[in-house]
Amino acid sequence: MTLPAQYLWLIPALPLLAAAIGALTPRRGRALAAGAALAGMGGSFLLSCAALAGALAAPAEHQVANFTWFGLGDGVMRLGWLLDPLTGFMCVMVTFVGLLIFIFSTGYMKEDENFARFFCFLSLFAAAMLGLLVANSLLLLFVCWELVGLASYLLIGFWFHKPSAAAAAKKAFITTRIGDLGFLLGILWLQHDANTLLFFDGGRGCLEPAVLSQLALHVTAGGLAVSTAIGLLLFCGAVGKSGQFPLHVWLPDAMEGPTPVSALIHAATMVAAGVFLVARVYPLMTADQALAHIPLHALTVVAFIGAITALLGAVIAVAQNDIKRVLAFSTVSQLGYMMLALGVGSWVAAIFHLLTHAFFKALLFLGAGSVIHAAHHEQDIRQLGGLRPKLKVTFATFAIGMMALSGVPFLFSGFWSKEAILHAAHEWEVSSLPLYAGLIAVVLTAFYMTRLLAETFLGAPRSEHAAHAHESPATMTVPLVLLALGSVLLGFAGTPACPWLQARLSGTPLHSSMEHLFEGGGLMLLSIVLVGAGLGLGWTIYGRRPRTDATAADPLEAAAPRTFAFLGARLKFDELYAATVFRLSAGLATLAAFFDRWVWGGAVTVLARLGEFGGGANRDFDEEGLNGGFDTVSESLRGAGQRYSRAQTGRAHGYMRTVAIAFAILALLLVWGGAR
Repeated sequence: MTLPAQYLWLIPALPLLAAAIGALTPRRGRALAAGAALAGMGGSFLLSCAALAGALAAPAEHQVANFTWFGLGDGVMRLGWLLDPLTGFMCVMVTFVGLLIFIFSTGYMKEDENFARFFCFLSLFAAAMLGLLVANSLLLLFVCWELVGLASYLLIGFWFHKPSAAAAAKKAFITTRIGDLGFLLGILWLQHDANTLLFFDGGRGCLEPAVLSQLALHVTAGGLAVSTAIGLLLFCGAVGKSGQFPLHVWLPDAMEGPTPVSALIHAATMVAAGVFLVARVYPLMTADQALAHIPLHALTVVAFIGAITALLGAVIAVAQNDIKRVLAFSTVSQLGYMMLALGVGSWVAAIFHLLTHAFFKALLFLGAGSVIHAAHHEQDIRQLGGLRPKLKVTFATFAIGMMALSGVPFLFSGFWSKEAILHAAHEWEVSSLPLYAGLIAVVLTAFYMTRLLAETFLGAPRSEHAAHAHESPATMTVPLVLLALGSVLLGFAGTPACPWLQARLSGTPLHSSMEHLFEGGGLMLLSIVLVGAGLGLGWTIYGRRPRTDATAADPLEAAAPRTFAFLGARLKFDELYAATVFRLSAGLATLAAFFDRWVWGGAVTVLARLGEFGGGANRDFDEEGLNGGFDTVSESLRGAGQRYSRAQTGRAHGYMRTVAIAFAILALLLVWGGAR
């Protein structure tokens, strides 16, 4: 059974319907809200599987279903749905991992009074992400992109009674808006130059050769190809959503939300959106590659930003003490790996790592949630320890996720996807710096994950919460087991010997051979050695002799206190931004307030006073001059009329008397005149 492209809208529609049901459900309707969310996500998973089957039937094709949204002047605004292997694999990943997180949430959020509202927000989040994946229009993608931002704001700040949660939600929302401003400018520019925002439209789409060649041949004032400039603006949105340097600062603070939210954001939805966006518009990003005269290519920027982020996240994670914050910076680092892969020309390796990362990062976050739930919401790894015998399932699955993330060779999926990225970086002719950054991050990743595992599970309990911990219920442990299986099995879909996943994503024939298993053996061997060095160093410092006292200094802190404190403070990026960007913003706001109040406001006040003066003078002239003169004449006429009216008595003898007197006067005047 396959799902045609015209029915792809059903995939996001089911979670959206579940969100609507949850929004109308009262607090006591916990079972209805959770049941609707699980049913919606389960239905979307089945539809996604059917869509993937349809995409794999013709992996080299882009199946579209476009339609008119509304008329716009002489033209129309068209939207559409797109089905290809990228859409299919991403939808299956989001719905499957999301469904497991939903199931985990039923146990983790069981005691929360806003249980129904939580599942409403989760469903809205999933619906927005799925809408983003199936869109065949950059405009529709952007609408869903912004809905993802809204849902993340609601979920990160779900416990809004905590000031830290409210602040983290605002920080995430505002920081990602900075990147989205560039994204929006890119959309407007693309619409202006390409006259379409549809990706594929029978040869007229903005990702099809005819339009791309036109965009690449036009040059901006700075010498960049128009396609390069638009690609960099779109990449700004990806930098914000996927927590890339320098907009990475919001992602660790997103840990203030409930742990299932952290898992959903970091594994399956929000942060994956940025990587997916770059992969989706990859033809636009590569349109300038054949132009040697272009001073800067879009993918070069992507590669170096990814390399910096991969190294930056790994370095900071070494000195974090919050179990979720370690994983958060790990996500920053792994997203950097994905961007690095995109930049060096292997979007397939980036998506492969995105898919494997979704499983083991969801596993690690949900494992952290199980630890937090068992240890009465204790998140500081210095206060944990000794959980291995108490949380056997959680420990076993967490260890699998840790080894997958660390890239332990051959058995775990993270090894194969990470190797694909490193080999792509090795073949990049522009620079070797991204490769070196990736290799250093390999050592650091294995080290800080060993530290996290040892501090959390090994040794003796270092607090009462850890001493009285107990295993989580089946609603929480079963998803952990399923994710652990995925963290192992998914890697075998993309080994060099049988790169089935890569072939399906790219729509190329599959060439499998055991001879390819150890291609680039020198680099693979180096990577394995670096992983072993990181694991060994972490075990030597933290695993062999675990701390017994929560107040004891961290071994690294004791060796280099200032460096450890600097890393623990996240390289003081927040303080740097507060001293520069925020202060500049505050200064500009003060200047704007000054101009608004004293310059523009003063000008308005002067004009108002002039208006008042003119109005007063006009009033005085009108009332005292025109009206006064008119009133005086009117009063005179009225007085004369009143006096004349007194003579109008209506008595005939009075009138005759007046006539007689008048006649007598007239006669006297005539006589007097004749006598003269």
